[in-house]
Amino acid sequence: MRFDLADLGLFRDVVEAGSITRGAARANLALAAASTRIRNMEEALGARLLVRGRQGVTPTQAGRTLLQHARSILRQAERLREDLGAYAGGLAGQIRVFSNTNALTEFLPEALSSFLSAHPNVSVDLEERLSDEIVGLIAEGVADLGIIAGTVDAGALETYPYRKDRFVLVVARDHPLAKHAKINLAEVLNYDFVGLDRSSALQRFLADKAARIGRPLRLRVQLRSFDAVCRLVERNVGIGVVPETTARRVVPTMAVAVVELTDAWAVRDLTICVRSLEELPPFARELVTHLRAGA
Repeated sequence: MRFDLADLGLFRDVVEAGSITRGAARANLALAAASTRIRNMEEALGARLLVRGRQGVTPTQAGRTLLQHARSILRQAERLREDLGAYAGGLAGQIRVFSNTNALTEFLPEALSSFLSAHPNVSVDLEERLSDEIVGLIAEGVADLGIIAGTVDAGALETYPYRKDRFVLVVARDHPLAKHAKINLAEVLNYDFVGLDRSSALQRFLADKAARIGRPLRLRVQLRSFDAVCRLVERNVGIGVVPETTARRVVPTMAVAVVELTDAWAVRDLTICVRSLEELPPFARELVTHLRAGA
């Protein structure tokens, strides 16, 4: 039984993506090549690693065992590459970061831009997730660090304060809700919404909050950015929930009004979480230091 790092990386990507197709894309492999590699791994082991179904793939018990070791081996290989890179004229490495929607759109672009400019041999794999998902994935070692809402229990993870923001409601200036200074989500669910793509962590979060109230979120349009949401809100297509930093930025140039959300979840204390700062690869530790310095 011989699995190389490419095999282990592909298997990890497939399991985390829940699909051989998406896992192959992450690993930059053709679907046929990825399928052949997975099949060869199963044949070499003499056991099934994945259960294939209509909704994708899930690991068998053997697959879960392999995944655990694959993550450990791949982390060690990356650490080795970074440590030896210092003797080869410059370190090189990849940092994997999971972030909730708020931090990803409002704070990380600027922070990562300055960090990557100072570290030209480093790349960052940034993925949007729900905060509670991030905690579990960081604990499993799937990523190096995460940015989560401070209201989420981080368990045994090490945490560091990052930023603070809040979600607000944006409406057109002539919308009936524009006269309100404050309001809660339950009071606005009769109105049409403009939101982010259904796959976004924030949109799933808001849909869950609406479902808990017992009402659906009436999404008229789904877009890729908060600025685009505000542009459609300005045209009275619907109302939107965006970070206050976004709302304050667009108010001078768009005909929108900002209404404070009184729901407790609207206040966002953002937190950096890691399994162990001491055990992170060098560049991942530097990124944590960089993010904390800019907090």
